[in-house]
Amino acid sequence: MSSQAAYQSSETAPSNAAPAPAQDSRVTPMMAQYIEIKAANPDSLLFYRMGDFYELFFEDAEIASQSLGIVLTKRGKHQGQDIPMCGVPVERADDYLQRLIGLGHRVAVCEQTEDPAEAKKRGSKSVVRRDVVRLVTPGTITEERLLEPGRANYLLAIARRRASDTQWCYGLAAVDISTGHFVLSETDGTGLSAEIARFEPREILVPDVIHDDPDLRSFWQETRASITPLSREGLDPASAERRLKDYFGVATLDSFGAFSPAEITAAGSALFYIEKTQIDSRPALNPPSRDTSGAALAIDAATRANLELTRTLSGERAGSLLATIDCTVTPGGARLLAERLAGPLTHPDRIRDRQDAVTTLVGNNDLRDRLRRILKRSPDLARAISRLSLGRGGPRDLACVRDGLFAARELGLELAIAPDLPKELLAAAQVLQGLRTDVADRLAAALADELPLLKRDGGFVRQGFDSNLDELRELQQDSRRFIAALQARYATETGCRTLRVKHNHMIGYFVEVPQNVGEDLLKEPWKDTFVHRQTMAGAMRFSTMELGELESKIASAADRALKIELALFDEMVQTLLALSADVAAAAEAIAVIDVTASLADLAMRLDWTRPVVDASLAFAVKGGRHPVVEAALKRDGVPFIANDSNLSGKDAGHILLITGPNMGGKSTYLRQNALIVVLAQMGSYVPAREAHIGIVDRLFSRVGAADDLARGRSTFMVEMVETAAILNQATARSLVILDEIGRGTATFDGLSIAWAAIEHLHEANRCRALFATHFHELTALAERMKRISNATLKVTEWNSEVVFLHEVVPGAADRSYGLQVARLAGLPGPVVERAKTILSELEKSDREAPKRALVDDLPLFAVPFRAEPAATPQRDALREALDALDPDAMTPREALDALYRLKAQR
Repeated sequence: MSSQAAYQSSETAPSNAAPAPAQDSRVTPMMAQYIEIKAANPDSLLFYRMGDFYELFFEDAEIASQSLGIVLTKRGKHQGQDIPMCGVPVERADDYLQRLIGLGHRVAVCEQTEDPAEAKKRGSKSVVRRDVVRLVTPGTITEERLLEPGRANYLLAIARRRASDTQWCYGLAAVDISTGHFVLSETDGTGLSAEIARFEPREILVPDVIHDDPDLRSFWQETRASITPLSREGLDPASAERRLKDYFGVATLDSFGAFSPAEITAAGSALFYIEKTQIDSRPALNPPSRDTSGAALAIDAATRANLELTRTLSGERAGSLLATIDCTVTPGGARLLAERLAGPLTHPDRIRDRQDAVTTLVGNNDLRDRLRRILKRSPDLARAISRLSLGRGGPRDLACVRDGLFAARELGLELAIAPDLPKELLAAAQVLQGLRTDVADRLAAALADELPLLKRDGGFVRQGFDSNLDELRELQQDSRRFIAALQARYATETGCRTLRVKHNHMIGYFVEVPQNVGEDLLKEPWKDTFVHRQTMAGAMRFSTMELGELESKIASAADRALKIELALFDEMVQTLLALSADVAAAAEAIAVIDVTASLADLAMRLDWTRPVVDASLAFAVKGGRHPVVEAALKRDGVPFIANDSNLSGKDAGHILLITGPNMGGKSTYLRQNALIVVLAQMGSYVPAREAHIGIVDRLFSRVGAADDLARGRSTFMVEMVETAAILNQATARSLVILDEIGRGTATFDGLSIAWAAIEHLHEANRCRALFATHFHELTALAERMKRISNATLKVTEWNSEVVFLHEVVPGAADRSYGLQVARLAGLPGPVVERAKTILSELEKSDREAPKRALVDDLPLFAVPFRAEPAATPQRDALREALDALDPDAMTPREALDALYRLKAQR
């Protein structure tokens, strides 16, 4: 909105005109109403409905004006001060809400709750009644335009209880009201951040006592999610359990599962907040299910960021593992894929069930292709039924459910004729085959081909579905024909060929003629027929008795027709809501089929293989590849160099110590092995020729680091904090990825830390680990510790240039090729040459006196630095003679003579 003229603020009682400014000592009735409603919602921006606009006043207006880039104006005075004001059109409210929610704001939507005509009956100065109909927060949005189709929108509630004198147990309840998904879990303090990171919530509800805990305060400050503190009142397990029973209409929670007190408290808190924000609306939530402790691979937030599972380090989806493997064709499938990637399984049998389903579709191209063709026609069934349950749905949501039910029926029929379905596909097929789809047939018969966005616009019921509605529509059509005939008759009788019958919301139907003709209509014989209404610039408007009677008929027919359509809409919605549990189950089954088919398609196209996943401590990968890097290289026509990895152990894991040059591919090698674990345990095929993965319970990755200046942490401090978390939490079943530990401090300090860390991983953690380093001294540990071996990245040199082969081979690197990489990066030639000199002297000094560490004793530092260009290389006559030859233009005899000449020059 570029200027205040783009809209007119209006209170609909007593008229559309803005009320006059109040006296300094008085408050207008409208402003008194606003202040009262705002006082009840102090932590939200108040969208106050006035006619066709939501308006904001006082501080809310200033915040919204700055956040949305709209004009800040004023409306009257309050206590002697101008009242700041801004507004947004109702029809574009979703766009503005999206921006405000994205900036972390909460919005209270205040609507007119009575007809302005009713307000007038109470007195000419009465204010239309208004009330807040919902609170819009990041974790409770349902509008299609405000949500990412492929991302769940979780509201996460947290509660805790004492597990021991020194330990807390945390209960978590994750609810997505846009789909009805409701899951509970429990964890200890060390796993809290990993569990929160798994859900990636948009909003977190935290009791004050947890929010103010000094040990957790920094976590709440750093998270990207919106944090909403809750008071302790009403959050005890007993009241939370009652709230759960009341919401789902059950006498006991036993049928849902066995929940801990902390989980029940978290679930009750989530429901309390949902009821508070949705006011009188009640989302259709699935009964809560429980994720048992240890059922998912624990991956902390730092590891997720380092591995770029769902977002790159810059926060983009493109370039992440999720973006690379997402071949789903439905929004529900995309969300389920992200959920499985975020929480890979730790139970081999459940993983094999998923693998069996993928294998079935890998081996049946025809079935996979048919399923994916049907899936492409399946809309977002879960979110459509959720909007309808909240009273926010429209005709297009009904059509969405219709199309989703038809797709479900087709998928069920396809799977019914498929032989030997594995467990997961069979379960999905049974859900779809047991679904009532007669309601879809009724929706198909009821809904028109072209549907409006809002039900209040009408016109969404198909012609022929309801005879009463058809009669009223015919009356409307006849009225329009009568208007056209009336216009023609008036034009003939008055002799004015430009006479038009028009309509607007102010004066209804009217006759409009040029001003000179209008002057004649004010006289005999027309003055009794045409009643003057308005004089415009160059035109005059009149009404007639016939037009008035016709308008009444048309208005009556339109109102009655809309009432019939709205009644049919409500009837169809109630029919669907009675089946909401079945529809939700069907939506989940469709998502499962989509994910399975997409992973099968991915495996076929990219030549991925089914890994063996069991309860051993194996980790053997042959021909492993990094899926994201390989995809990027493939776009450029460059092949990816595959590498093997073996960290298998019987009673404890193996540690592979990796040395090699910068730019050689160490970080890629580290990450690809971690990503293969994630893919394998989510039930996917993996980018390798063969893979045998023993279940990993926790995955840790510390690859690269950055300053955390906001908390006063240097790069080295961040590195040490993350390393400490790994050494304190890793178990024998864990996989640890460490890169360049100790490089952020003095050489001997860093070497000592890296040395000690490796020993701790070997002796205490006893886990499988990949440890990349430039401290070549550490390679000696392989001779002292039986579960450590060395590997290096191969390089070769050609014409004084280093060539990276990106191949991992047994052994240790003798140097890091840092100078060559520096030259590739564009470091000035004199700097590189000087560095060569210094390196040569340092290496010589170390050979002669390894314990001497004072650089002042080295004679090379007495030589001043000279910023001179490198010496010009001498001519190479043999090379010049060779370059002068053109083999394609030479005869065999000439080539032989040239060869003898070159030999003579040598």
